[in-house]
Amino acid sequence: MPQIALTIAPDHPAFAGHFPGRPIVPGVVLLDLAQRAIEAGCDMCLTGLSVAKFHRPVSPGEALQLEYELNGANARFEIRCGEHKVADGRFSVVPQRAG
Repeated sequence: MPQIALTIAPDHPAFAGHFPGRPIVPGVVLLDLAQRAIEAGCDMCLTGLSVAKFHRPVSPGEALQLEYELNGANARFEIRCGEHKVADGRFSVVPQRAG
């Protein structure tokens, strides 16, 4: 499985309102980072999110690792923080067209 380090700036604007006093990375930010990294890594267009599950919150500054695997029309992914699974799921994919 390809592995990609994901970085979320500690001053990301989402932290201001999510949540005051105990900031955590919103799930949509994790999904956006995963989608962009997978698309860049395999020259595919992710067209939908089939399933996503969040296993633990992510705090500002935590080092994240994305692993993904292409399987036909799907891209299965897992985001980890050290030994802990943070999120996993599956995107639908369409090959990029040249030109």
